[in-house]
Amino acid sequence: MFKNIFLSIISIAIIVGIIYLSDVMYGWAAPADDGSNGSVFEDAGIDRYVENDAFGVGEKLDFDIGYGFINAGYATLEVADLIEYNDRPCYLVTSRANSNKFFSSFYPVEDRVESIIDAVGIFTWHFEKRLREGKYHADKSYTFDQINHEVFYEGDTIGVAHYIHDALSVLYYARTQKLEVGKSIFIDNFTDGKHYPLEVRVLKRESVSVKAGKFDCLVVEPLLLSSGIFKHEGRLKVWLTDDRIKMPVLMKSKVLVGSITAELTDYRLGEIIDF
Repeated sequence: MFKNIFLSIISIAIIVGIIYLSDVMYGWAAPADDGSNGSVFEDAGIDRYVENDAFGVGEKLDFDIGYGFINAGYATLEVADLIEYNDRPCYLVTSRANSNKFFSSFYPVEDRVESIIDAVGIFTWHFEKRLREGKYHADKSYTFDQINHEVFYEGDTIGVAHYIHDALSVLYYARTQKLEVGKSIFIDNFTDGKHYPLEVRVLKRESVSVKAGKFDCLVVEPLLLSSGIFKHEGRLKVWLTDDRIKMPVLMKSKVLVGSITAELTDYRLGEIIDF
């Protein structure tokens, strides 16, 4: 549960929390009608170049996950390596989530999510996750054919938008974009067989203090687009540093009772590489 909630926060919000697989997040994250409608990208090949001075190899972000005043566990986001995939330079990005000692005594969580992100165009080539949550175990992976705009998922071939993202890569792409208060960016996302076009609204500037320090931030909110209708059930907000790095430092998601938070406790910046 903790992993799913965290990835949800991180991916949809820019962004961003751990994957909109959780039932809590599904309450407002409705998918598009199919994998080809509602795309927010124009037709293109894979020759996109995205200037990236936000993140690089070696970056590691540590978070505490809490429910109200209760600490439930911790999670990490890491740009672990620069690899070659499909003859292209790619970032290997990993996310881990674990319940703390108290919760592990009756509901242990030990999850890992991995994404291979094109270092030139900042889009996804491969995504996989390994979930260990109490007695629930699940392993899933899917491969993105960015040339033919398809995703291979559980034996099916699903048509998707150009430069489609997974639940991790959407955050890293958003961090490379120019964010302005009062304006939005649009990103196509694929998670567990569904295509999720989303709008990310930049709401305001705000200073926030977390365990890792005090930061001047941009507050952003994701809105899922389904059949042309904005979905407003539930609120999700993410605080990104108001600089070139756009590092997520705080994420809050309201649930039926209370709220879930992910708070940055420590960080290490990565090496920026030009391609």
